[in-house]
Amino acid sequence: MPELPEVETIVKGLKKEIIGKKIIEVLINCEMIIAYPDIEDFIKEINNRVIFDIYRRGKYILFKLDGSKIMVIHLRMTGKLLIKNSSDNIDKHTHIIFKFDDKNELRFNNIRKFGRVYLINDDEWENAGGLNKLGPEPLSKEFTLKKFKEALSSRKAKIKALLLNQKFLAGMGNIYTDESLHEAGIKPDRRADMLKDVEIERLFYAIKKLLKEGIQYGGTSFSDYVNAIGEKGSFQHKLKVYQREGEKCLRCDHKIIKDKIAGRSSYYCSHCQN
Repeated sequence: MPELPEVETIVKGLKKEIIGKKIIEVLINCEMIIAYPDIEDFIKEINNRVIFDIYRRGKYILFKLDGSKIMVIHLRMTGKLLIKNSSDNIDKHTHIIFKFDDKNELRFNNIRKFGRVYLINDDEWENAGGLNKLGPEPLSKEFTLKKFKEALSSRKAKIKALLLNQKFLAGMGNIYTDESLHEAGIKPDRRADMLKDVEIERLFYAIKKLLKEGIQYGGTSFSDYVNAIGEKGSFQHKLKVYQREGEKCLRCDHKIIKDKIAGRSSYYCSHCQN
């Protein structure tokens, strides 16, 4: 699933290409992807809307449209948003096509069909999945070390589980959580409320550092993720633990371990993470 850096990269690419364009037609080949409202109302309400802005909240992509409408897209596991020309071949996994008035299109490609699209008024966030329940943005000014310490102090969950909880912190996923914990020298199964202040501080700055680097390198591409024009990211070449089971830790030369923690495959070094 695309995480914060991948979604941010997609948003940046979309903003360059489709801000100010009008949606003149929408073609829907898989109705289950439209989560709200029903298909007829979605088509009626989306047509002839102009895209004023595009931004990210957690792993959600939000399109600000005229008439106080917001289209919300969650890519889930395999979703892609691709800018194409109307003359380009249509992939068999393309389930929604937004046609613009300049012969370009925005195509929602989704192999496993887990992605979801919502069209809401700007005062009804509760109808857009879990969007209104998201925790703070880790790269925002509001996410401070003090608040992070306070939030962890009463949580008995494993630190990895907590970082993956979108209600606790928005946008984190398996890749950047494992990498941040390694950067901070913290084993992923540690209890959050047992972390020392110095460890929390290392983790706080590691999260910000790794997310910024992920954005800088255009995200992490292993299989499905590409940006808005179909290009892969390159942050996979910078990873120090994720999917490196059995390889040497780049910090201490001990082997990277793979374990199931918080229900997810987790990669860490048992020597320099404790």
